[in-house]
Amino acid sequence: MPHSNIPSKTRERAKRLRRELTKAEAAMWDMLRDLRPFGARFRRETPIGPYIADFAWLSARLVIEVDGDSHETEAGRSHDIRRDTFMKNEGFNVLRFDNAQVLDGPDYVFLEIQKYAAPFLKEQAA
Repeated sequence: MPHSNIPSKTRERAKRLRRELTKAEAAMWDMLRDLRPFGARFRRETPIGPYIADFAWLSARLVIEVDGDSHETEAGRSHDIRRDTFMKNEGFNVLRFDNAQVLDGPDYVFLEIQKYAAPFLKEQAA
């Protein structure tokens, strides 16, 4: 999506979020960087329309979200539904993992991401 379609307020918020990664987001970023040698080009805190994806590989149309406690509220779940619907309508696959999954089960998380990313990887990551 061209930058001209992204409001400056959203771009500024994305920049701030890139500086303030949570522990789970930092762990996810380390995992995603392991896929780089295979052609994966994930970006952190990437604006997509009015929303900011935690991690996005734009050419593969893959978004990965790392959810904290705020996503467990009624308002959080409602926001996630609207956001996921928007992203899916834009052609993105959205994968969601909560903080505990990322921190306590990184092997499972990595394998799930690898499964969805496999068609876009240069050679299968081990």
